[in-house]
Amino acid sequence: MNQKIEASIMDALTTVIDPELRVDIVNLGLINGVAISASGDVTVNMTLTTMGCPLIGVLEEMIDDALKILPEVKTTKVELTWQPAWEINRMSRYAKMALGL
Repeated sequence: MNQKIEASIMDALTTVIDPELRVDIVNLGLINGVAISASGDVTVNMTLTTMGCPLIGVLEEMIDDALKILPEVKTTKVELTWQPAWEINRMSRYAKMALGL
Protein backbone atom coordinates (compact mmCIF):
# COMPACT_ATOMS: atom_id res chain seq x y z
CA MET A 1 0.00 0.00 0.00
CA ASN A 2 1.13 3.52 -0.71
CA GLN A 3 2.67 4.78 2.54
CA LYS A 4 1.22 8.25 2.04
CA ILE A 5 -2.34 6.88 1.75
CA GLU A 6 -1.80 4.58 4.74
CA ALA A 7 -0.57 7.55 6.78
CA SER A 8 -3.63 9.57 5.70
CA ILE A 9 -5.93 6.73 6.76
CA MET A 10 -4.22 6.38 10.14
CA ASP A 11 -4.37 10.17 10.65
CA ALA A 12 -8.09 10.12 9.86
CA LEU A 13 -8.61 7.27 12.33
CA THR A 14 -7.12 9.40 15.12
CA THR A 15 -10.32 11.47 14.88
CA VAL A 16 -12.40 8.44 15.94
CA ILE A 17 -12.78 8.80 19.69
CA ASP A 18 -13.84 5.78 21.76
CA PRO A 19 -17.11 6.95 23.38
CA GLU A 20 -16.34 5.23 26.69
CA LEU A 21 -12.63 5.93 27.10
CA ARG A 22 -12.55 9.33 25.34
CA VAL A 23 -9.27 8.53 23.57
CA ASP A 24 -8.87 7.87 19.85
CA ILE A 25 -8.81 4.30 18.57
CA VAL A 26 -5.28 4.60 17.15
CA ASN A 27 -3.69 5.72 20.42
CA LEU A 28 -5.70 3.08 22.29
CA GLY A 29 -3.92 0.49 20.14
CA LEU A 30 -7.13 -0.92 18.66
CA ILE A 31 -5.97 -0.76 15.02
CA ASN A 32 -4.05 -3.84 13.88
CA GLY A 33 -3.72 -2.68 10.29
CA VAL A 34 -5.38 -1.11 7.28
CA ALA A 35 -5.54 -2.18 3.66
CA ILE A 36 -6.78 -0.31 0.60
CA SER A 37 -7.50 -1.87 -2.76
CA ALA A 38 -6.72 -0.21 -6.09
CA SER A 39 -10.42 0.66 -6.38
CA GLY A 40 -10.45 2.45 -3.00
CA ASP A 41 -12.01 -0.19 -0.77
CA VAL A 42 -10.53 0.14 2.72
CA THR A 43 -10.47 -2.65 5.28
CA VAL A 44 -9.66 -1.71 8.86
CA ASN A 45 -8.54 -4.66 10.95
CA MET A 46 -9.09 -3.88 14.60
CA THR A 47 -9.75 -5.29 18.01
CA LEU A 48 -11.73 -3.95 20.94
CA THR A 49 -10.75 -3.55 24.57
CA THR A 50 -13.35 -6.16 25.57
CA MET A 51 -15.23 -8.91 23.75
CA GLY A 52 -18.90 -8.17 23.29
CA CYS A 53 -18.35 -4.41 23.33
CA PRO A 54 -21.75 -2.89 22.54
CA LEU A 55 -20.16 0.05 20.73
CA ILE A 56 -18.92 -1.73 17.60
CA GLY A 57 -21.79 -0.40 15.47
CA VAL A 58 -21.08 3.14 16.64
CA LEU A 59 -17.36 2.74 16.02
CA GLU A 60 -17.95 1.33 12.52
CA GLU A 61 -20.07 4.37 11.65
CA MET A 62 -17.48 6.74 13.10
CA ILE A 63 -14.69 5.00 11.14
CA ASP A 64 -16.71 5.24 7.92
CA ASP A 65 -17.39 8.94 8.55
CA ALA A 66 -13.70 9.62 9.27
CA LEU A 67 -12.41 7.81 6.18
CA LYS A 68 -14.96 8.84 3.57
CA ILE A 69 -13.54 12.37 3.52
CA LEU A 70 -10.34 10.99 1.96
CA PRO A 71 -10.54 11.14 -1.85
CA GLU A 72 -8.83 7.75 -2.23
CA VAL A 73 -11.45 5.97 -0.09
CA LYS A 74 -14.60 4.65 -1.76
CA THR A 75 -15.87 2.12 0.81
CA THR A 76 -14.90 1.04 4.31
CA LYS A 77 -15.18 -2.28 6.09
CA VAL A 78 -14.24 -3.08 9.66
CA GLU A 79 -12.87 -6.54 10.42
CA LEU A 80 -12.82 -7.45 14.11
CA THR A 81 -10.21 -9.83 15.37
CA TRP A 82 -9.37 -11.03 18.84
CA GLN A 83 -5.85 -12.23 18.06
CA PRO A 84 -3.70 -10.72 19.29
CA ALA A 85 -5.84 -9.84 22.29
CA TRP A 86 -5.84 -6.18 23.27
CA GLU A 87 -3.64 -5.30 26.23
CA ILE A 88 -2.84 -2.05 27.99
CA ASN A 89 0.71 -2.12 26.60
CA ARG A 90 -0.77 -1.57 23.11
CA MET A 91 -1.76 1.98 24.09
CA SER A 92 0.46 4.91 23.24
CA ARG A 93 2.11 6.95 25.97
CA TYR A 94 -0.43 9.69 25.20
CA ALA A 95 -3.38 7.33 25.79
CA LYS A 96 -1.91 6.04 29.05
CA MET A 97 -1.40 9.61 30.30
CA ALA A 98 -4.93 10.61 29.20
CA LEU A 99 -6.37 7.69 31.14
CA GLY A 100 -4.14 8.29 34.18
CA LEU A 101 -2.18 5.05 33.84
